[in-house]
Amino acid sequence: MTQQQTAGPPSAGHADLAEEFLDRQTPLSRIRNILHRYPALSPAIVLLIAVVVFGILNERFLLVENLSLITQQVAVVGTLAIAQTLIILTAGIDLSVGAVMILSSMVIAQLAVSNGIPGPLALIAGLAVGLAAGALNGFLVTRFRLPPFIVTLGTLNIFVALTLLYSGGSTVRGSAMPPVLTWLGSTFPIGPVRISTGVVMMILLYVVVAFILGKTAWGRHVYAVGDDKEAARLAGIPVSRVLMSVYLAAGAVLAVGAWIQIGRTNAASPNAGVDLNLDSITAVVIGGTSLFGGRGSIWGSLLGALIVGIFRNGLSLAGLDVLYQTLAVGILIIVAVSIDQWIRKVKS
Repeated sequence: MTQQQTAGPPSAGHADLAEEFLDRQTPLSRIRNILHRYPALSPAIVLLIAVVVFGILNERFLLVENLSLITQQVAVVGTLAIAQTLIILTAGIDLSVGAVMILSSMVIAQLAVSNGIPGPLALIAGLAVGLAAGALNGFLVTRFRLPPFIVTLGTLNIFVALTLLYSGGSTVRGSAMPPVLTWLGSTFPIGPVRISTGVVMMILLYVVVAFILGKTAWGRHVYAVGDDKEAARLAGIPVSRVLMSVYLAAGAVLAVGAWIQIGRTNAASPNAGVDLNLDSITAVVIGGTSLFGGRGSIWGSLLGALIVGIFRNGLSLAGLDVLYQTLAVGILIIVAVSIDQWIRKVKS
């Protein structure tokens, strides 16, 4: 028999390869592959569309004063989104980011005002609180192998209770604080736009974290752990140590967020930031970071935070009730997760 006569039907492997090849040739699959390769592309498109639509609906939206206000409002959520991105990249989620930030802000303010601690030392104490909170979350996740969702749901209530107990439920006004604590709320002009120092601090954090994630071994380990913990362990990556370091880094970022929050509101309140947890998760998911870990871009989270800010601002200018704004954010989350699921179907 010749080789041609003995050849049987195509193997299953060949059929899979053919199917994959054909799948990649469709326009929809090409789009999916591009979005998979560039996670920040889809939020950039959504951001552009949102700006155009809200600009058409209300001419006040594109006013320089309003755009300046949006950037200042985004500073806090954008900072929290950095911490949330680090956690979600490891296939976790942190429900306590807002509570940690508020606890740190109250410690900073109370130490400076009630205890007479110098402003810089109060900031260092706030950083210690953020690191301690991150260490607690990381310890429970790595030591006891508890799901991050359950751990941070529990510590959310712990940190909220500690904040109320420590502060007595009272607000500390910015006028009573040392100037260094409210410095990030000061603004300066860039052309016709006024930018707060807090926005600059947020952007600097993004630059630093983006460099660390993209250019260091630690950053590659974070992505590897999020993609497949067991494979990362077999490759020699100390998974528990990486997870602990991620939670510590997130805690440090949240402490800086506390400083930005004090400057933004010119006060430290234990009741501030009711929607911060939801908004930070929304920003990260809309920004293209997968809730399943291992895929995402820190810059996408910044775009996601801008989208959240633009939606809330645009809907407010349209005269819609706050409840409808929350409804819109909820729909954004569902759509973003659905798109993420679709993108994840890309075959390697």
